[in-house]
Amino acid sequence: MNAPLYRIPGAPTASAPQAPVAEAAAAAPAEPRTVNQVLAESQIEAVMDELDRDLVGLVPVKARIRDISALLVIDKLRRSLGLEAQAPSLHMCFTGNPGTGKTTVAMRMAQILHRLGYVRKGHLVAVTRDDLVGQYIGHTAPKTKEVLKKAMGGVLFIDEAYYLYRPENERDYGQEAIEILLQVMENQRDDLVVILAGYKDRMDTFFQSNPGMSSRIAHHLDFPDYSQGELLQIGERMLDGMHYRFGPGAQQVFAEYLALRLQQPHFANARSVRNALDRARLRQASRLFADRDRPLSKDDLSTIEVADLRASRVFAAAASTAH
Repeated sequence: MNAPLYRIPGAPTASAPQAPVAEAAAAAPAEPRTVNQVLAESQIEAVMDELDRDLVGLVPVKARIRDISALLVIDKLRRSLGLEAQAPSLHMCFTGNPGTGKTTVAMRMAQILHRLGYVRKGHLVAVTRDDLVGQYIGHTAPKTKEVLKKAMGGVLFIDEAYYLYRPENERDYGQEAIEILLQVMENQRDDLVVILAGYKDRMDTFFQSNPGMSSRIAHHLDFPDYSQGELLQIGERMLDGMHYRFGPGAQQVFAEYLALRLQQPHFANARSVRNALDRARLRQASRLFADRDRPLSKDDLSTIEVADLRASRVFAAAASTAH
């Protein structure tokens, strides 16, 4: 097989055996023969449990991750029995609106791939166009190669990947980054998994304009928006993680806030929930700060009250519209 046209430094290379074959075979543990043995050895079910625990909803996404995990487990069993086949292509595309858990799922996917031996390190490198594309001739290739070097042995997550391609600007250098990515995705796919992410319609256009990239993506996962009930559950989990809680009536007011906010533009799912709670914490702090002589209890310091939520501009905007 011909050597790849370009190889990222840091990728593993073949080395001479360190011990006689007979000794290595005697020392090697028995290869797993059942699915349960592979699961016990890799502990990937613990990662899946974390995914279920950390992310509300996303049932179709979680099901697809389990399907991909099943493919990798069976492939591992096939290889242990000498049923050699081309390694499955693992490059992916995650589409959906902001705040739907794409980066979190990518991190868990990196862990699964590492535990099953498909990548060496299992780390995630998250980048955007600015990390890959330079502003002048000769700048893009070094930037892209440096990012790829950092990502080798793990997963490269490119958010809003369609911004790499700007055909309206003939002096744009994004195409150079795409060409380097394509070569590495093909020649070093045994040491790097690339996940492209962004809005579905824009990613579809990107793939139509770059068929070479489309042909290298094996798995397309669409991340749905969260329902109002799921967003409320996400908010409660976020508060609990920060050692806060809703006071009497505050949960219902936050549900009202979500219903109103969902009707406004630029809603970003879990990201917007976090922003809303951060602003509520700010109002709570201002409220407590104003009463300087009152001793503050643990409950005082950890409770988000109705007033902390009602002061949001979302309610003010709704009231002005109603009148």
